[in-house]
Amino acid sequence: MPRFSVIVPAYKVQAYLSECLDSVLSQSCPDLELIAVDDCSPDACGAIIDEYAARDARVKPVHLAANQGLGPARNAGMAEAAGDYLVFLDSDDTLTPGALRAVGDRLEETGDPDVLVFDYARTYWDGRTVRNQLAGRLTEQGPAPFRLVDRPELLGVLMVAWNKAYRREFVARHGFRFPPGHYEDTPWTFPVLMTAQSLATLDRVCVHYRQRRRGSILGTTSRKHFDLFEQYDRVFAYVDERPGLARWKPELLRRMLDHHAVVFSRPDRLPRGSHGEYLRRARAQCRRHRVQGVRLKPRQALVRFGLHRTFRALRLAAAVRRRAGRAGAGWVRGLRTAVLRLHYRVQLCLPLRADRAVFTAHEGHGGDPAALEAAFRALAPQVRTAWLVRPGQERAAPPGPRPLTPGTAACWTALARSRYLVSDAGFDARMRKRPGQVFVQTRQGTPLAHTGLDLLERPAAARGTDFAELLRGVDQWDHVLSGNRHTTLTWERTHPGSYTTLEYGLPRNDVLQRATAADVARLRASLGVPEGTVAILYAPAHRAHLRTQRPLPDLERVLRRLGPRFVVLARTHLPVRGSGIIDVSGHPDPAGLCLASDALLTDHAPVMFDYANLDRPIVVQTPDREVYEAVHGTYLDLRAFPPGPVVRSDDELIDVFATGLWRDARSAGLRAAFRERFCPWDDGRAAERVVRRVVLGETDLPPVVPPGERTAVPAAGAPVPPVTAPQPSRPLPVTESH
Repeated sequence: MPRFSVIVPAYKVQAYLSECLDSVLSQSCPDLELIAVDDCSPDACGAIIDEYAARDARVKPVHLAANQGLGPARNAGMAEAAGDYLVFLDSDDTLTPGALRAVGDRLEETGDPDVLVFDYARTYWDGRTVRNQLAGRLTEQGPAPFRLVDRPELLGVLMVAWNKAYRREFVARHGFRFPPGHYEDTPWTFPVLMTAQSLATLDRVCVHYRQRRRGSILGTTSRKHFDLFEQYDRVFAYVDERPGLARWKPELLRRMLDHHAVVFSRPDRLPRGSHGEYLRRARAQCRRHRVQGVRLKPRQALVRFGLHRTFRALRLAAAVRRRAGRAGAGWVRGLRTAVLRLHYRVQLCLPLRADRAVFTAHEGHGGDPAALEAAFRALAPQVRTAWLVRPGQERAAPPGPRPLTPGTAACWTALARSRYLVSDAGFDARMRKRPGQVFVQTRQGTPLAHTGLDLLERPAAARGTDFAELLRGVDQWDHVLSGNRHTTLTWERTHPGSYTTLEYGLPRNDVLQRATAADVARLRASLGVPEGTVAILYAPAHRAHLRTQRPLPDLERVLRRLGPRFVVLARTHLPVRGSGIIDVSGHPDPAGLCLASDALLTDHAPVMFDYANLDRPIVVQTPDREVYEAVHGTYLDLRAFPPGPVVRSDDELIDVFATGLWRDARSAGLRAAFRERFCPWDDGRAAERVVRRVVLGETDLPPVVPPGERTAVPAAGAPVPPVTAPQPSRPLPVTESH
C-alpha cells in the first residue's frame, strides 16, 4: 500500500499537464501512486496520461466516457486510490520539490492526523511567485495534532482541496465526496475540517498554484458563479444534519458572506446586468441560514441585506478615496524626490571629506566590504566609516560603522562628500562620482559562471541586465580587487574600464587564515553540530533557468547511507529539512559556515575558491552540468582542473564519502594544485594591503605567504573510517569522465 495517492483530474490542460505529472513523479518520496483522470478532455490530455502510464508503473490512468467536471473526476480518482493519504492536485499546478517528503515527515511527527494543511504559493505567468498571505496561520508551533475548535483560524485559509493531505480511511468512513459544479471545493473543505478529529499544519510551500493570464474557470465572466449558492446550501445542510457542528454556523455565515462579496465585487465574475439578482439571492440565502446575534463587518452586512446600490456606491467612494490618496502620495513623493535631488546637488558643490568612507554590500552584510571596513577602522582610525543599510537588513549590518538608510538626506550627503566608496556591487544609479573620490570595487569572489559583457550571449542568466548601465558603473571604478590571475583577466575583459586591479587577495578570506580552533568550536556549537560528527557544507550555485531552486542531491538518502557520523549544513536557495540536515540558508556569515564544516559539497558555486583556502576536502557534484553550462556558461572545466572528486549521481557521491576518497591522498593533491592556482594571495592580510595602498598610500606592502607555507585551522570533525556504508560495487571515478 503506497503512502500517498496523488489524484490529478485533467481537462483541457495539455500545455501544463506534463509539468504537473513530472512534479509528482520526481518527488524525493517515491512511495506514491499517481492517479491521472482524463475527464474526457478533447485535447491531448488522455494521450499524455497514457504515455506516462506506459513509462512509470506508479501512474494509474483513468478515462471517463463523458466530461463530468472537476468534482466527479476527483471522485473517480478516489475510487481507484489505495494510499494511506489522499492528495489532490489540479493539473495546471505543481508540487514543489520535496513536498511529499516534508508532508510525510510532518504526518509521522504528528501521529498521522485525519487532515494535514500545508501552504502554497501563487505563480504568475510573468515568473513572479507570491506566497499565501495567510501563511502565519499554518504555524507548527503549539500542540499537534489538534481539533478545529483549538485553531478556528484555519477556516480562513483558502478553501480548496489541494492544500491538504487527507487520511483515506477518514474520508471513506465519513463518505466525503465532491459534488458537481464550479465551486465544488466549498462543500468538501468545510465539512472535512469540521468533522476531523485530528488536524495538523505544515508551514511549507508544497504547491505552486498557477495563475493563468486567461482560461481560469473562476476568472471567467459567466452565470456559472451562481453555483456558489447551491454549494453553500450543501454546507449548511451538512451542519444541520449534525447538531454537534452547530457551533460553526456563525463562522460559516461570515465566510459565506465574504465569498459572495468577492464574487460580486470582482469585475471579471458576474455578467453585466446580473449583479442585482446575485445580491437578492444572497439576501434570500442568508435568511434561510439565519444565525441570531452574529456580528458582521460592513461589507458582510451589505451582502446580508442585499443592498445592491449601497454596495456599489460605497465601492465607488472607496475607489475615489484610493485614487485621491495615491495622487496625494505621488505628489508628496515627487516633492520629496525633488528636495533630495536639490540637496544632493548642493552637497556635490561642497568640499570632499577625506576622513569619510561609505560601504555597502549586495546582500546587506559581510563579504569583502565588511572585511575592508574593519581594516579601515584598525589601520586608518582617522577615517569615519558608514554602512548603507537597506530596510529589513538592519540586523545583518556590521556593528562598527554608522548605519545609513538609502534614499535619505544623510545617505546622499555621505555619497556626495565621502572620499572613499567601497562596494561589491554598486551604489544608487543616480550617484555621480566626483573627482577626488576613490571607488573600490570588490566584486563577489572568483568568477566561475559567465559575467559582465559575456552575459550578452546568455539571456537566461542575464535576466534583463542593463549593459549600458553596467558599463556606466564600471567607469566609476578606481580599483578592483582580485584573488588570482584568472579573476584579473576575466574582470578586465568582461568589465572593460580604466580602473587599476589590485592583486592582493580577497579580504573576506582573511578570517579563514586567522581563525583558531576555539573559533571553530564556537561556530559549530552555535549551529548545533553534534560533537564527533563530520559536517558537510552543501552550497550549490543559483540556477537562473529554474523557477524553484532545489537541492540536486537527495540529501536525506545520502545521509541514511553514510550513517549518523555525518551531518549536512545546507545553504541552499530554498529551506531544506530532514534528519541530519541543518538548514543554514539564512545564516549571515558564509565564512563562518566554511570554518564550522569539515568538507564542502558544491556544484558550480564560487564558494569552492574561498573554501580551498582551508585545505579541507571539496567534492563537486554536477548532475546538470550540460544544462548549467548552456544557460550560464563557465570559465573553468572542473573535470580538467578539479578541487577534489567530481561526480554526477547520488550513488557516486555516497561512494566517495563511504570509501574515504573525499579525503585521500589523490584528493589532497588535486586540492593543493587548485589552491595554488586560485588562492595565491589569500594569506590573511589582503584587507591590510588594500588599506595601506589605497588609504595610506604605501607601496611597500607586506609580502605574500605562499600557499604551501600557510597553516589553516584544522577541521573539528572526528576522523571517519571508510566503513560507514557499503563499499562501491563498481570502479569509482574521482574526476568526471568526458
